[in-house]
Amino acid sequence: MDISRIRNFSIIAHIDHGKSTLADRLLEDTGTVPRREMRAQILDGMELERERGITIKAKAVRMLWTPPDGPQYLLNLIDTPGHVDFTYEVSRALAACEGALLLVDASQGVEAQTLANALLAQEAGLRLIPVINKIDLPSADPEGVKKQLREAVGLEGPFYPTSAKEGRGVLEVLQAIVEQVPPPRGNPQEPLAALVFDSVYDAFRGVIVYVRILDGFLRPGMDVRFMATGASYTVEEVGHLKLKYVRAERLSAGEVGYVVCGLKDIHSVKVGDTLTEEYRPTSRPHPGYREMKPFVFAGFYPMAQGDYENLKKAIEKLHLQDAAFFYQAENSVALGFGFRCGFLGLLHLDIISERLRREFNVDLLVTAPTVIYRVTDQTGVQKELDSPAKFPPHGDILEIQEPYVLATVVVPSDYVGPVMQLCQDRRGNFLDMRYMTPTRVVLKYEMPLSEIIIDFFDQLKSLSKGYASFDYEHIGFRPGDLERLDVLINNEIVDAFSMVVPKAAAYYRGRDITERLRELIPRQMFEIPIQAAVGGRIVARETIRSMRKDVLSKCYGGDITRKRKLLEKQKEGKKRMRQFGQVEIPQEAFLAVLRLGETKTEE
Repeated sequence: MDISRIRNFSIIAHIDHGKSTLADRLLEDTGTVPRREMRAQILDGMELERERGITIKAKAVRMLWTPPDGPQYLLNLIDTPGHVDFTYEVSRALAACEGALLLVDASQGVEAQTLANALLAQEAGLRLIPVINKIDLPSADPEGVKKQLREAVGLEGPFYPTSAKEGRGVLEVLQAIVEQVPPPRGNPQEPLAALVFDSVYDAFRGVIVYVRILDGFLRPGMDVRFMATGASYTVEEVGHLKLKYVRAERLSAGEVGYVVCGLKDIHSVKVGDTLTEEYRPTSRPHPGYREMKPFVFAGFYPMAQGDYENLKKAIEKLHLQDAAFFYQAENSVALGFGFRCGFLGLLHLDIISERLRREFNVDLLVTAPTVIYRVTDQTGVQKELDSPAKFPPHGDILEIQEPYVLATVVVPSDYVGPVMQLCQDRRGNFLDMRYMTPTRVVLKYEMPLSEIIIDFFDQLKSLSKGYASFDYEHIGFRPGDLERLDVLINNEIVDAFSMVVPKAAAYYRGRDITERLRELIPRQMFEIPIQAAVGGRIVARETIRSMRKDVLSKCYGGDITRKRKLLEKQKEGKKRMRQFGQVEIPQEAFLAVLRLGETKTEE
């Protein structure tokens, strides 16, 4: 098809504003999917996506549509995840488009991720088309949303009110895509330049790479090279994406499709890379490529050590399907053999752990999530460490740097006070506050990532009665007044409980965790001390009293020395038990640390 009649676009929105439902209606109204085969959230193939109503994996689909008074157009919809964890994937998908539908819920209005995704699209130079969805709801306020879009995003319209559920306004949206989204710029005669915006793993064909052809053309038999990795392959198959793979003779400039090169490892393909011809490479690789790095780390351990091999096989299979998921084997004194895993964020961690449980039937224990720290020792050597257990001894540490984020919170004005207090308690640095409307406020804070990965979002929703929305972006590392807090049970350090805390909060955090462990660890025949320590200094202690056996029950009558002799014998026995005794820590104790949250620093 002529490049002037191709339109590449995306749909960007906050979670649960109706993105997948609008995609369903576009597929239905363009005849891409027959009505008898149509089902809700058709682009969301994963069980977790359908259950939670979120898009986890980017999708692309090719649609043909003929307006009532014009020629046929080729529309490529590149669907993107909505969550902040997948911001980089969203930015690469937007780079493959010329326009985007900015979808806003008519009853909820502009939210944090609406602002963040709109800014991403504007930075990429995309034509934004504002679509106001869910106008069928009784609480819908389209005029109020229009005002928010003008003031917060700077869009003047025209605005397109729709009800994706009922199908109202969808044809007007299709017409707007054809009229307002510019056609791709590209020359089929130039050397091949194709942007890799996603990849999936197929058990039979290996890695299937999703590409947008910027210049040149791609056909089977060509020798191609990935510019970031330098790896060369021969193209086996190319084609279009129409909810299934449709083989084609070639992909030309402006088109979106897939390519199969016989790759067996998904990690040899980098999202954002440029694919070019081996013997006639492009001189203009797509800018903005960067490596995806994990930001949140957690330990995955089997509930029973006999299940270690099953967990290993499950993680290896999942690793093949998700290039952003990182893992390496580790051994914990308390938990035995397991894996240290890296994730893009908390949602990513939740998805991976849930998929391991459901798809592979693995019963696993997940340790408390941590972030990556930059630790400088007394000799000036700096290392990036993803676990407090890997820190050098307390006296050898010169400086600890932690990752910071720029947090954006959109909250109703009634809840501004409690939300600001929450951000300050989490060591937030206030930057800006502005009123988007008389009843909605945008707050901006710089905050340590470690302060938001445990239960910040839950507390934010609780304080705002569920009305606040939250988004963040990484802004680099900064020095912090931090130290490692260790937990000793029966005078042995349990590495799974180690954590990095602000110095001012070390005592309160130590007291909190020792009190919880005292309640959860069962009593033994000997006394068990539970201590929280910073370096060699004990900051908090609790003691689990020993169980007492009545050794005098059978000693009736006689001299007192007989009873004293039995009690002394019991006392000596308890000393030996304490010396050689091993304490079993129940799984509930590790889960309690996950729910520990942040303890406020008392004045």
